[in-house]
Amino acid sequence: MPEDGLLAQQRAEELKKLLQQAAYEYYVLDAPTLPDAVYDQLYRELQDLETQHPELVTPDSPTQRVGAQPAARFTSVRHNIPLYSLENAFNLDDLATWQERWQRVAAQAGKAEIGEFAYVCELKIDGNALALTYENGVLVRGATRGDGITGEEITQNVRTIRSIPLRLNLDNPPAIVEVRGEAFLGLEVFKQINQEREQAGEALFANPRNATAGTLRQLDSRVVAKRQLDFFAYTLHIEGGAETGEQTEVQQRQIEQLQHLADADGSTASEPAVPPIEPHLFNPNSTLQSPSSQWEALELLQKMGFKVNPNRMLCPSLAEVGDYYNRWATERAHLPYMTDGVVVKLNAVALQTQLGFTQKFPRWAIALKYPAEEAPTLVERISVNVGRTGAVTPLAELHPVQLAGTTVSRATLHNADRVAELDIRVGDTVIVRKAGEIIPEVLRVLTELRPPNTQPFQMPSCCPECNQPLVREPDEAVIRCVNTSCPAILRKSIEHWASRDALDIRGLGEKWVEQFVERGLLASIADIYHLSVEQLQTVDRMGKKSAQNLVEAIAQSKTQPWARVLYGLGIRHVGSVNAQVLTARFATAADLAAAEVGTIESVYGIGAEIAQSVYQWFRVPANLTLIERLQSAGVQLAGEAPKMPVTEQPFAGKTFVITGTLPTLKRDEAKALIQQAGGKVTGSVSAKTDYVVVGEESGSKLAKAEELGIAQLSEAQLLELLPDSLRP
Repeated sequence: MPEDGLLAQQRAEELKKLLQQAAYEYYVLDAPTLPDAVYDQLYRELQDLETQHPELVTPDSPTQRVGAQPAARFTSVRHNIPLYSLENAFNLDDLATWQERWQRVAAQAGKAEIGEFAYVCELKIDGNALALTYENGVLVRGATRGDGITGEEITQNVRTIRSIPLRLNLDNPPAIVEVRGEAFLGLEVFKQINQEREQAGEALFANPRNATAGTLRQLDSRVVAKRQLDFFAYTLHIEGGAETGEQTEVQQRQIEQLQHLADADGSTASEPAVPPIEPHLFNPNSTLQSPSSQWEALELLQKMGFKVNPNRMLCPSLAEVGDYYNRWATERAHLPYMTDGVVVKLNAVALQTQLGFTQKFPRWAIALKYPAEEAPTLVERISVNVGRTGAVTPLAELHPVQLAGTTVSRATLHNADRVAELDIRVGDTVIVRKAGEIIPEVLRVLTELRPPNTQPFQMPSCCPECNQPLVREPDEAVIRCVNTSCPAILRKSIEHWASRDALDIRGLGEKWVEQFVERGLLASIADIYHLSVEQLQTVDRMGKKSAQNLVEAIAQSKTQPWARVLYGLGIRHVGSVNAQVLTARFATAADLAAAEVGTIESVYGIGAEIAQSVYQWFRVPANLTLIERLQSAGVQLAGEAPKMPVTEQPFAGKTFVITGTLPTLKRDEAKALIQQAGGKVTGSVSAKTDYVVVGEESGSKLAKAEELGIAQLSEAQLLELLPDSLRP
């Protein structure tokens, strides 16, 4: 290399180190030492050098944080190590139950004496999980969590986040470093973004989490850079150092336990979850090994150049965890970002390895959530919404109120029984909360503030969409429209068919479906597959490019597996899990259509209610016509899954009611487990109810159960009654 080139290279390396250190001090330590004017001068000098000597441009250069050209699309990538979600606890009693459970598992694993242990408490950041991969210290990949097994590769966008180093602050970095953490938006930045969108006439983001997710999926990294995303790191994996390049025991166990889920979702079983480390990636000079504790990992992450949440705490007992949790219940209101709980992890990695994972969660960590935020507001109107199964749900239209970082203007009233229980009326002042911090609901009515001359709300007797009489089954709390030609049912059915867990037709959202149905372009799910670019262009605000993209997405949906198709049909009580169970037994739609009730019910995991619902659906001529049209369109109505064994169902003939918030299971998850064990789940307590599964804030259903002397089960007791194969 000529002397001038060598000098330029030396100066470029010097500038990169100076700028990297300055960025670390500014974005991570929040203690800048380099004046902005000096930083800008050094940055421009580096830019000039790289312009004159393009060979000096490297991926870790500060000038390469923002890509020049937008990405054409995002691609799916397999995570080197699966990203698990966390089990939830909602109070300190749940936390104590979790401790008892992991200690029991540890004892059964062969360690009778648990010995000393400690917990690390970290604030649960309300953002989006990212997986970062570094090779020889340089960032080579950033990916979203996705389903935990595969995510979307968004490296170009991840590079714009200033608190994520492009090069690790290590002299001899290991061959491969995997870092997990949370991307998020600070509250002030979020407020500023929404102000700018409002001024531009654009739709506002509902909350910082949604804004973060939308930002990470921008194809243009220049847009991402302007949004000023931030990042907290919280997990570290090290490979390819002096001693080992093999998969760790924890990693291998994760992969084995999640592999069947990937296969069920259509992934190729032969594809390795973790590609072998290439020989050139080994760094025998690196002596850095994986930390022996979570606390050590957090300190090492900070040394590497990552921002780590400063409010973490090492707690020697559950009592100290409780103190930490209670302190931040109030202090979190003063934080510059959203947090909805505390993540509690066992500190010792050796103990984490021993405990391992369930099919869904690590046994050694849990998210201790704070109670849902509550706020008072006024009821301006009460309306009803018709869903895809015909269920008519009453909704309270509210004066807008801020709740858990979002603006709430509507809240569910669940059903007619709940409306009667609340005695809610237009003009009432109500307390609203977010159930699970997702769905707003009315908690109670402040009747002492009720204005005079208000009238009780009456549920309609006819469908508000098609004016046909509504029906309520004797053992259900839900009122339904049973007119299969109802426009509302049609719209919701199409939206469900196009949803992510069903046929995943991107671009076919609620607003377009509404317009297509109104224009007569869609009168059935099957009509989707006859839409043309020319037809779509006749719809207001649908350009040629958008029309072409939608037609391509519709064509792509034809390749979705038979299990997704069955789920997409929207048969009552058939969720995504039950659909996989059924398609594993019935290889084609024709096989399932020909099956008798008893044959369907004999499938392990399918109860009488599900079997009857499926059987009746395939006895409706219009549904058989739909199947024929879908088959003609090329939709997958067959698979090659193995047959499922017939197994005894412990809940056969038993009726359950679920009430309140369960410690770890969502209500739909608990319902699915009961149904897979042969039980029936209803919405109201009666003399025919066998068990009531009781969660936090159970209310009137629990009182009714006590009055009738019906057996009560906690979540833990319910899980104990399930066969081993169904336990989470």
